Amino acid sequence: MSDDPYTVLGVAKDASAAEIKKAYRRIAKECHPDLKPGDDEAEAKFKAAASAYDLLKDADTRARYDSGEIDASGQERPQQQYYREYAEAAGNPYRGRAADPDDMSDIFAEFMRGRGGYQQRTHEFHAPGHNRAYNLQISFLDAVFGASQKLTLPDGDRIEVKIPAGITDGQTIRLRGKGDPGFGEGPPGDALVTVSVAKHPVFDRQGDDIHITLPITIDEAILGGKVPAPTIDGGVNVSVPAGTSSGKTLRLRGKGVRKRGSSDRGDQLIELTVSMPDQIDDDLKQFMETWRETHSYDPRKGMPS
Repeated sequence: MSDDPYTVLGVAKDASAAEIKKAYRRIAKECHPDLKPGDDEAEAKFKAAASAYDLLKDADTRARYDSGEIDASGQERPQQQYYREYAEAAGNPYRGRAADPDDMSDIFAEFMRGRGGYQQRTHEFHAPGHNRAYNLQISFLDAVFGASQKLTLPDGDRIEVKIPAGITDGQTIRLRGKGDPGFGEGPPGDALVTVSVAKHPVFDRQGDDIHITLPITIDEAILGGKVPAPTIDGGVNVSVPAGTSSGKTLRLRGKGVRKRGSSDRGDQLIELTVSMPDQIDDDLKQFMETWRETHSYDPRKGMPS
């Protein structure tokens, strides 16, 4: 497998940040170990994609890689030191002097001592460990109220992920120190957990508000009254005004998602829709025929024919 992060992600070198992120998320969804347990090839591809994305997602790091300052693992590339650079460096006792054959051995020895010092300093390299990227799917209500969930890592270890209340689909949680070990005395990297929120069969989140569609009967629409409705906090009774048509929306204030950085919550919006009975019996049919004769009206008046 290629070490080049662009090749690993399958993008061009001039790809935008959005294209790089999209390519990484596609590979993560296809090859994550949680989705393909025991598939060593998929796991290797996922790890390579995570490492490549970690390198390219930061504009400064990407620029350093493109210019050859660092390699695909994020480490500094050793800079070649040529004799000319050494000879012309400030503080070199031989700087500006003609090349005397008697001095060449001294110059070469001094140069090699400089090389040795460089290698010694290389052994003292310290840097943070690489970050690791993971995906975690959570339930709709866990995203609304917050929760704690275990995440299984590729090596089998499990870490606890604390999900903040109100998190949205696609947001990333950073777990400090849960990435790869550092280099030398450098700190470990972080685990970056991208959250995927599962759909709910009833509730639909729009910003900090919760939307639902609530069916009501013909008589409830005509006569009005109290009808039960679900909320994320549990069931409540809502008042349906007499003469309600499909599409009318009721608002329950403070029954939505907690707003970020605040104790306030959004609202729940309930769109009412009139639901017909499964079967129209003779009594209802007869009543409506009689009612139509004396109370007919045109709800489409003014619309083009």
